[in-house]
Amino acid sequence: MEVFYYMVFGFLALIVALLELSKTAKDRIATSSAFNSFKNNYLLVYSLMMAGDWLQGPYVYFLYSQYGFDKGDIGRLFIAGFGSSMLFGTIVGSLADKQGRRRACVTYCITYILSCITKHSPEYKVLMLGRILGGIATSLLFSAFESWLVAEHNKRGFEPQWLSLTFSKAIFLGNGLIAIVSGLFANLLADNLGFGPVAPFDAAACLLAIGMAIILSTWGENYGDPSDSKGLLTQFKGAAVAIASDEKIALLGAIQSLFEGSMYTFVFLWTPALSPNDEDIPHGFIFATFMLSSMLGSSIASRLMARPALKVEAYMQIVFAVSAVTLLLPIITNFLVTPSSVKGGGISFGGSILIFGFCTFEACVGIFWPSIMKMRSQYIPEEARSTIMNFFRIPLNIFVCVVLYNVNAFPITVMFGMCSIFLFMASILQRRLMVVAESHKSKPQDWTALRTQDEEAEALNI
Repeated sequence: MEVFYYMVFGFLALIVALLELSKTAKDRIATSSAFNSFKNNYLLVYSLMMAGDWLQGPYVYFLYSQYGFDKGDIGRLFIAGFGSSMLFGTIVGSLADKQGRRRACVTYCITYILSCITKHSPEYKVLMLGRILGGIATSLLFSAFESWLVAEHNKRGFEPQWLSLTFSKAIFLGNGLIAIVSGLFANLLADNLGFGPVAPFDAAACLLAIGMAIILSTWGENYGDPSDSKGLLTQFKGAAVAIASDEKIALLGAIQSLFEGSMYTFVFLWTPALSPNDEDIPHGFIFATFMLSSMLGSSIASRLMARPALKVEAYMQIVFAVSAVTLLLPIITNFLVTPSSVKGGGISFGGSILIFGFCTFEACVGIFWPSIMKMRSQYIPEEARSTIMNFFRIPLNIFVCVVLYNVNAFPITVMFGMCSIFLFMASILQRRLMVVAESHKSKPQDWTALRTQDEEAEALNI
């Protein structure tokens, strides 16, 4: 069976290499040297930030189990992380619009470094504190950096289309190549060199410190709305008004929550789906194959977004539909392929089919990230970008917490079927977003006027 894994990995690596090497002038965007310098600086920082995150992933559960905690204790720690991201992370992330996005990025580094340090303690309360800090850091990672990039890109007067180039490269590196290298490096530190499961967390802290030093020395500050007259509650209200008054933003938030909720559920389900009878599967190698598939998707996305005539809103409908079909495969194979009842052994025939389907889903994930980033840069108002982006994460975190709490309550096929339905819903909402965006093209939303009206109404209520 090892030959099978090598064949899948090699085939995907070959496709990625061919896609990157075969790019023509039509697939590339002509840019300036100033932009390339700016882009490379951001990609270096973003890669270090993502490496700090990916290094921890393979050993979090294992470390907790080594400290003697059972599945229920570990589950509560994970729920605490997502709950923290929903509650505290939303508040801290929203402060980026007011206090500065660069400052928020530095806060991410400090918070995550502190989270890594707590992993040295076997005390449950200390580990719980680490999960809370990690939840806050996650919210900042997925809002502050993108908000800083978009604002700084526009402030420097670069072409709007060039943003898609930075987005696709960031996902190609951060969610692809860096994830693979980080997984292998974590394995080298913890197992091959014998430093133990805490070593990847120490390495992550070092990389985050290096990234923080680069941010402090090379990045400028930018804000959403730095007005001293606006409190945090007013910011939340303004973001809620923006979402409620613009259907495009509301649709974008719903699409993001549906897709990311399904994606995080998939992260918990792929292992039991491929080894229902405790089959011996190479988890690290399969994870690397999934990340390679994500790289393939981001490479495809860069080609798609390089064509001005091809709208993101159009092709993402197909991406969501394809991803929905791939997560139906566990249900289909359960009916068509006779499941094995033999404990242990290698991966089954049905599992081999699922690997191809799951790789396709990960390719869709690779297309999703830069594409959703581009749509957010187009539809979310600059003054409340971080706040609104963290609003989007509230239903996502609620959904993941519910799934984690009930992961053993439903058969795995029911969970996959639920995710597939959510993805079909995302495809339908994406179609609606395209229609609404086309109809509003000639009538852009006046955010300044909307904000003024809201403040006047608030004053009258007082």
